[in-house]
Amino acid sequence: MRGAPLLLLAAASLLATSMAQANDKIRVGKSVGTTWTFVQVDVGLDQGIFAKYGLDVEITNFTGDARLQQGLVANSVDFGLGSGPSMAFSVKGSPVVAVAAFANEPRNISVTIPAKSTVKSVADLKGKLIAISSSGSLTDWAVKRLSVAEGWGTDGVRRVAIGDAVQMTAALKSDQVDGLMGATENGYQLEERGEGRVLIGMEHYVPHFVTHVIFANKQLVADKPELVERFLKGFFASMAFVKANKAKTTEIAQTVLHESAAVLNKTYDYELPMMELDGQFDKEGLELIKDSFLDMGILDKKPNDDEILTRRFLPVKP
Repeated sequence: MRGAPLLLLAAASLLATSMAQANDKIRVGKSVGTTWTFVQVDVGLDQGIFAKYGLDVEITNFTGDARLQQGLVANSVDFGLGSGPSMAFSVKGSPVVAVAAFANEPRNISVTIPAKSTVKSVADLKGKLIAISSSGSLTDWAVKRLSVAEGWGTDGVRRVAIGDAVQMTAALKSDQVDGLMGATENGYQLEERGEGRVLIGMEHYVPHFVTHVIFANKQLVADKPELVERFLKGFFASMAFVKANKAKTTEIAQTVLHESAAVLNKTYDYELPMMELDGQFDKEGLELIKDSFLDMGILDKKPNDDEILTRRFLPVKP
């Protein structure tokens, strides 16, 4: 009898070990590791939300959507957080499919101008030179969209391809350009340093879009649908936590993004409305993003829904 407590303790230890081993390890890739809109996966990991669905999450950061797609094809990650325009890769033969959407109108993309710019309103952008990442990119398309909406035609605002955010910011600070089309939170960082000012967010010109989606390899979807379903539940449960817990989300985001609480809180308030809780694809946004494939020269005809996404797991109900 004296050994009974020890036996019970050993049994409990073995049970705990067995439960820990039961968690499935999944690898999640972010197309960019320095953006607030992907922080919910870090929040879910920190708060043990994925563990509740029997998942052990490993996060990998990539240097763009193309690299993320390569990672998915090479099976170095199981799921990918990327941009809506990357759904075009599926039409071009990539064995990858979008399984859910989680961000609609592009509040995370804005026009940022120098702090001492003479530009006071959008009307002042006519004829100005705006930095974009590359020709045919989403930032290129966004500038054209703004220009057309203002009645100036596709070239009413001039564009110059600069490169990544660091290079565009350098061009802005050295007065080589009149503004840049880039991440809203980058604009907030420049505001904090007194070097720039966010002029307007692209949701004013694109009220419906599919900004971010979750990708998975088609083989994973076919062979392990239950795993896909559990990941999506964990992801959107994490999103619900983000929406309900600003302070904790900012605390976690600081350790991941290395930005100030002030910038992250401002980003949270501005970008949170674009985030979705059930993975559904916005109908109008989906049609617009298909049109953008043609506008950006990515595809020569609009794809059907089943060529770029699956609704098999939607709506997601954590």
